[in-house]
Amino acid sequence: MENLRDILSAHNSKSESNSASTIEKSSEVQATTSEIPDLFFDQILVDYKLSRIEILLLMYLYRSTWCKPNLHRKFGIAPILSHADLAKHLDITNEILYHTFRKLESYRFIETIRSGQYFVRKFFTEEFDKKYGQTYDDFL
Repeated sequence: MENLRDILSAHNSKSESNSASTIEKSSEVQATTSEIPDLFFDQILVDYKLSRIEILLLMYLYRSTWCKPNLHRKFGIAPILSHADLAKHLDITNEILYHTFRKLESYRFIETIRSGQYFVRKFFTEEFDKKYGQTYDDFL
């Protein structure tokens, strides 16, 4: 068993550890946040019973359309995506990716503009877009 004095003498003071941790924190990657309407958690997840992959893809598209800099944001149009890169990034097969796109389109959360580019509703359904006053310029 170690002597209590040896343990205490090996312990760094708070001021020494704070300066070291401040240096470490400044070089760490800082977390970012994205704004997702509460409606998604309160109604969409409850009413639609989305699979994990559907949620993953929908949130990826939503984030790239509404939460990141995007030239076509006022239209609700996602930037052009490479399906192969997206499938790799999400760690799914292309077949599952295409199936998930079709499923999200069947719920009308998204619409295909052209391959790799999607219209993504701000409030997930047309009904909620109308309720919350979200309109889009005509892009078709």
